[in-house]
Amino acid sequence: MTVEANLINMAGQLADAAAGITMSYFGASIEAEKKADASPVTIADRQAEAAMREIIEAEFPDHGIFGEEYGQARTDAQYVWVLDPIDGTKSFVIGKPLFGTLIALLKDGKPIVGIIDCAALSHRWLGVEGQPTTRNGKPVRTRACGNLDEAWMASTSPGMFLGGDATAFAALKAAVRQTVWGGDCHSYGLLASGNLDLVAEAGMSPYDHLALVPVIEGAGGKITDWNGAALGLSSDGTVLAAGDAAMHKAAEILLTG
Repeated sequence: MTVEANLINMAGQLADAAAGITMSYFGASIEAEKKADASPVTIADRQAEAAMREIIEAEFPDHGIFGEEYGQARTDAQYVWVLDPIDGTKSFVIGKPLFGTLIALLKDGKPIVGIIDCAALSHRWLGVEGQPTTRNGKPVRTRACGNLDEAWMASTSPGMFLGGDATAFAALKAAVRQTVWGGDCHSYGLLASGNLDLVAEAGMSPYDHLALVPVIEGAGGKITDWNGAALGLSSDGTVLAAGDAAMHKAAEILLTG
């Protein structure tokens, strides 16, 4: 399918608006409140999402919105924007630049546009269905990796794996060459650019993973849940991304036993 240029441009406009706000706070002493799930949230998270929602409501009032901080509106619409104003708030609060803004546009439940915007690093990945993924306007590609024992894998934190997920992840971790912790959404950008082979995570929400789909797929990679199912608004929270289909399948087999 061909994605309309005005929708792609809107995604960029949203990322610009969020970046202006997050970077105005980044590096300063900023208070982080605890949400109900004990995850942190700051004034930057809230202001950035509010700004993006305001733009969407003004330009596309019939589109749905699913945001981390301010919830859902019209998610039964044909087009739905999924927003994570700061993915990696813990990194943001301590001045670590590996946080990013995630923006996805779904059409009939399928991600067709995705942005990973790491404003502190001046790195923006754009994925559009049917087009090559770019970083700062230049095409990027994933890399092939022949065997799991040669693969470099990233995950944000060991604490995201609980119960059966922890057991499954341990099997995969034991099989790969190296596991790198603490990357948040930046790790998926690195995978799209050919610097990593795998990312495996759990406990994710739709706003954590839907923007990643067009980015990874447009770079030649594969991203699903641990069972190989496409990611959507009702996914189970597990995410497996790989540079190529063969590596993805090998990792999926280990994760599902």
